[in-house]
Formats: sequence, structure tokens, C-alpha cells
Amino acid sequence: MMKQAEEMIQAAQDMRVPENVQAFAEDSVQRTREVYERLSGVAQETTKAFEEITEAAQKGAKTLTEQLLENMIANTEAALDAAEAVVRAKTLPEAARVQADFWQQQLTKASEQTKAFYELSGEIAKTTFEQWNAVASKTLEQVKSSASN
Repeated sequence: MMKQAEEMIQAAQDMRVPENVQAFAEDSVQRTREVYERLSGVAQETTKAFEEITEAAQKGAKTLTEQLLENMIANTEAALDAAEAVVRAKTLPEAARVQADFWQQQLTKASEQTKAFYELSGEIAKTTFEQWNAVASKTLEQVKSSASN
């Protein structure tokens, strides 16, 4: 029994992988490595592009915040100027006229500010989504190309 086991161990040690099987395995490993390297490159490019999109979106948010702050400052200063004018009015009708003028101007200004803010936010959103779509499309094409090679 021991001799049989030794003969089997010796036969297993002497056994060789057929050349065609070894060549197939080596080729498979090489192709897998090539696909991995291409996909790794795609992933790195995509990550960089997403970082750029994120930066652009952050800049857009900053621009919107700055616009809101500018509007708030302008509106507050206009309200304070109107308050000073009302206080300096010599008669009640003059104070009422100053107040009415302020509200008329402020409503016009608020409409202009709202329109400008809406247009700016729409442009930022459009640009961000266009970038996002371009990156997603490019990535999909690169993955398809890498997988088919």
C-alpha cells in the first residue's frame, strides 16, 4: 500500500501541464491584466472628471451664494436709505410718498433679482448636468471599448 502511494506521489510530481493548456492560461492572465489596466485607467480618468464636475458645482453654489448676499446687502441698504428718507420727511404725505416709492422700487428690484438668480441657477445646473452627462457617456464608451478588446 505504501509503495502504491509513493508511486502515485512520484507520478503526480512527474506530471506535466500540457503546453496548450499552459499557453491558454498564460494568455488568459495576460489579457485579464490588459483589460484591468485599461479599466483602471478609465476609472482614474472618470474620478478626475467627477472631481472637476464637483469643483464646478461648488463654484456654481458659491456664485449663487454671493449673488444672494449681494442682493441682501443691496436690499438692506435700500431699506435703510428709505427709512432715513421717511424720518427726514417734513409731512405725513411726504413720508407716505417716500414709503410708496420705496416699495415700488423694491418690488421692481426684487423681480429683477429673482429673474437674474433664476437664470444664473439654471445656467449653472445646465452646465453641471452637461458635464456629468459627457463624463458618464465617455466612461460608458471607454468601458465598452476596454471590454471588447
